[in-house]
Amino acid sequence: IGGEGGTDYLTAEPGTGRVFVSRGTHVMVIDGATGKVIGDIPDTPRTHGIALASSSNHGFTTNAGDSTVTMFDLKTLAPIKKIKVTAGGLDGIMYDDFSDRVILTNHSRPIGTVVAIDAKTGDVVGTAELEDNAPEGAASDGRGKIFVNNEGKNTIQVLDDKSLKVLASWPLAPCDGPTGIAYDRATNRIFSGCGKTSVVVDPSSGKVVATIANGDGVDALGWDASQKLIYIPAGRDGNVTVVRQDSPDKYTVISTVATMRGAKTIAVDPVKHVA
Repeated sequence: IGGEGGTDYLTAEPGTGRVFVSRGTHVMVIDGATGKVIGDIPDTPRTHGIALASSSNHGFTTNAGDSTVTMFDLKTLAPIKKIKVTAGGLDGIMYDDFSDRVILTNHSRPIGTVVAIDAKTGDVVGTAELEDNAPEGAASDGRGKIFVNNEGKNTIQVLDDKSLKVLASWPLAPCDGPTGIAYDRATNRIFSGCGKTSVVVDPSSGKVVATIANGDGVDALGWDASQKLIYIPAGRDGNVTVVRQDSPDKYTVISTVATMRGAKTIAVDPVKHVA
């Protein structure tokens, strides 16, 4: 796609074909079908991730360079304001439709944090400390709980999405370095993307109920709920493992797609069914 800056996380806008790509100092918006650049969001220093809240027509980017979140108009891409996040270490970001909040997972020091932002107003409405200084992806169950992968301690922590109170911590062995995460609302299962061996967790018990063999260098995970497909990108091995969910506790690798070394993140459009 060309352009300046490296890449980290990317986010697909469901159904529109637009893909938001972090590029270090700006966010590039491309047409996923053609790869053509169709927009740009400037002044996002050391940007890592993008979250989209269609209900309020707002988008958000995490900017580690100045510890801010850029709030922008989802239709015009015009920046609305910069939100200061004093916790620092900004990295992951996701939108929780249950609480209508944007959830940040931060590599804060001395300990990692979760920060919640009101998607309508852009106000910071909560902060919680975690057990690890390297929290990665977060996912919502749509019923009031947030699940956060802790890359350093190889755990998932469970938080109440309104109070941000930590409710539980679950070990993920044999997972090493959990990063990307998704939740399947139909089967009540969590998918954690890990180096070489990803895991499936039953949140009713907090136990690992299945493992998935994949490549090394994973930094994200994609899930297409209606197609029952998991996508696990491996940056060191340069491939994506495509996995079919046969049942809540049974998973089959159906394809390993070659990409390129360093391609460690992924986004899925659950409407167009492309990754």
